[in-house]
Amino acid sequence: MLFAINPSDGTPLYFQVVRHVKHLIATGRLGPGDELPTVRALAQQLVINPNTVVRAYRELEAAGLIYTRRGSGTYVAEKPVPYSDDE
Repeated sequence: MLFAINPSDGTPLYFQVVRHVKHLIATGRLGPGDELPTVRALAQQLVINPNTVVRAYRELEAAGLIYTRRGSGTYVAEKPVPYSDDE
């Protein structure tokens, strides 16, 4: 799974990760139960600080889109709704 961010976009990097994961869920490329890359792996792939990925994953988890199993990984929630009516 390839993630792409644009450092010169002006949008915070964590928000770009959030937006990209939401897009993958909305388009069906990530389905319920699919595993997301680890924080370290995604940070290395995007060449960003791991704390940025942690923040993005926290935002997604707070929105109910993903969940984390300690020691097992991060997964897409069973019934994710990636975008609100406003979005």
